[in-house]
Amino acid sequence: MLADNKIEIWGGLEGTINRVGDAYHDQSEYSGHYTREGDIDLIASLGIKMLRYPVLWEKHQPHKDTKIDWSFVDKNLNRLKELNVEPIAGLVHHGSGPLWVNFFDGSFEEGVANYGRMVAEKFPWLEYYTPVNEPLTTARFCGLYSHWYPHKADTLSFYKILLSELKATVMAMKAIRQVNPNAKLIQTEDLAKVYSTPLLKYQADLENHRRWISYDLLCGRVNQEHPMWTYLTEKVGLKEAELNYFLNNYCIPEVCGFNYYLTSERYLDEDMSKYPLEFHGGNDKHNYADIHTVLVPLKEESGPAVLLREAYEHLQLPLAITECHLHSTREEQMRWFNEMWETVNDLKEEGVDIRALTAWAIFGLHGWNKLVTEPWGTYEPGVFNLSSGCPRPTALARLIQVLTKRKVYYHPVLETEGWWKRDTRPVYPANVVSMKTRKHTPKCQPLLILGKSGTLGAAFSQVCNERNIHHLLLSRADVDITDRDTMEQIIQELHPWAIINAAGYVRMDDAEKACETCMDSNYKGPAVLAELCNKYPVKLMTFSSDQVFDGDKGEPYVESDKVNPLNVYGQSKAMAEDIILKTNPNALIVRTSSFFSPADSFNFVTTTLADLKEHRKVTAANDVYISPTYVPDLVHETLDLLLDNEHGIFHITNHGKITWADLALKVAEMAGCDKDLVIAKPLSEMRLKAKRPKYSVLQSEKGIKLPTLENALQRYFEAVANVYQSGAIAV
Repeated sequence: MLADNKIEIWGGLEGTINRVGDAYHDQSEYSGHYTREGDIDLIASLGIKMLRYPVLWEKHQPHKDTKIDWSFVDKNLNRLKELNVEPIAGLVHHGSGPLWVNFFDGSFEEGVANYGRMVAEKFPWLEYYTPVNEPLTTARFCGLYSHWYPHKADTLSFYKILLSELKATVMAMKAIRQVNPNAKLIQTEDLAKVYSTPLLKYQADLENHRRWISYDLLCGRVNQEHPMWTYLTEKVGLKEAELNYFLNNYCIPEVCGFNYYLTSERYLDEDMSKYPLEFHGGNDKHNYADIHTVLVPLKEESGPAVLLREAYEHLQLPLAITECHLHSTREEQMRWFNEMWETVNDLKEEGVDIRALTAWAIFGLHGWNKLVTEPWGTYEPGVFNLSSGCPRPTALARLIQVLTKRKVYYHPVLETEGWWKRDTRPVYPANVVSMKTRKHTPKCQPLLILGKSGTLGAAFSQVCNERNIHHLLLSRADVDITDRDTMEQIIQELHPWAIINAAGYVRMDDAEKACETCMDSNYKGPAVLAELCNKYPVKLMTFSSDQVFDGDKGEPYVESDKVNPLNVYGQSKAMAEDIILKTNPNALIVRTSSFFSPADSFNFVTTTLADLKEHRKVTAANDVYISPTYVPDLVHETLDLLLDNEHGIFHITNHGKITWADLALKVAEMAGCDKDLVIAKPLSEMRLKAKRPKYSVLQSEKGIKLPTLENALQRYFEAVANVYQSGAIAV
């Protein structure tokens, strides 16, 4: 049963099955939910009270005469029941129904109602239903913007589709209640608002009235006194009988669910010159920019608290946030969910009857960067990350587990602002200072980064600045990590929540003679850190190398492969891995390879580029295969793993293998330089002091997937474009 005295945390699976042409895009198929055991138990481990679960019409009845196989959903719904998680059955999620129905002849409504009755008959104990998710948004995408079937792009089709979806909701709930009189409607819709210049106030007013239309129709409130009645009947062309249906067949939701995103609030401005082309649009009267308010210096009060107050004042019904998601870095996802949690709890204290905040989507989602108009698409991790095919809990999972127990969750990254509040975010027009309230960085526990003078240390500091992660960057002059007493004193004084060891000895050939120095930096120092971080405790992250392998495998090495280094440098890294994991099993070790960065003058890609620009020859091995790694990609992925509290060994490199000689040729090609300057030789002729594996390509069996090497090189060249002076690279 729904609680009315405290905020609950619900969960949701992104279950969209939308139609584009005659193709159906099924999020549960993309996520692997249909074939993966244990998902329900994982969900229940979060401690959530209710779950928006897809029991979708298009999946179960693709043809009118389909004999429905309930086995999969039967198993999962009953498992939820056993685990005391109340399901909210979603029947249509951004869908237009199977191939044999459409929105314009009544078949969609009748089909949803008949399907709803079948679900209720199969599961008579189900109490909560969402027959049609976000009807207003779905109608826009199907009837106004032409993204989804039936690909209409006119106002009348848009409203016809909307009425069809809402009528289907009413008819479905009526059919369900004939089986289970206690069945309740949990309706969902976008929580939106539009702001504008004075000239475009008419458009903003129309859209702000329209944002309530789904609920107003369902609640039987759209009569001749309604602010949209005249518009709908006279301008749009709807028949009065179509609207009167809802006056006579209203279906008031038990909870009005709202899905809120940073894109939900928009600003309209006729001066399009202030904004990028991607925001340009208009209506049949004016051309204007339509931009997210988070990107403009809006003077009016805005945000989810404002909109939820308005929703409660308008509807006077219980509310819930039924989707809370942000496609961003891990700490930003944490900040967003935590901010929404604080918002709904504050509103509850004010007297707003708000019941829940929904973690969406538990297993992430696919292809929403292209509005699910193509199969698969970009994957956005959710509470669990599916990159490996096996759900891996992210930092959000821990946050939710704590909040569901009514305990206070703390992490230092929550004390700094999300990008949507920072002055560094893009704001249009570009010369206007954000009107958002500025906050000073709190004196919270820092992330301690060791290796100030190195490529990785500097890169971590730069990315932490971008991601607003409070950190301290120390050099060898500040601390010698082999000095246990000094290192312990620093940990006691600074109280870091984590330490990233980006320091180390990196000169592979010199290490053959400077063995003791190499071992001190790469083995003894990390061993000290592992011991101290285990003692206090502090999360430790440190780096290893592809040089721990001998190259005999001849195919990509994964994390579980046996190490067998060929040189002193590789031995120091392998020994460090062993002692660290024995001393501190919670430590995170990242193996990487051959990294390159526009901010470092000494990596192979940068030195090769500089030599080629100066018309100097570049000699490189043509029989040594590696997996080069773009440092910004490496750092972002590592920080996410650190925040997820991952431990053990992870391989992080860009996808792809290449020889050193082919890499040099690729650099020459992309830079437009003379490829004849690249001299390819076998490793045996390179006269290098340290023995090297001829094949040290890394690949992750844990699902770590960075962009391709080709993509990384393109971004590298974009970063260094136009920085050459007198033929030399400036970094």
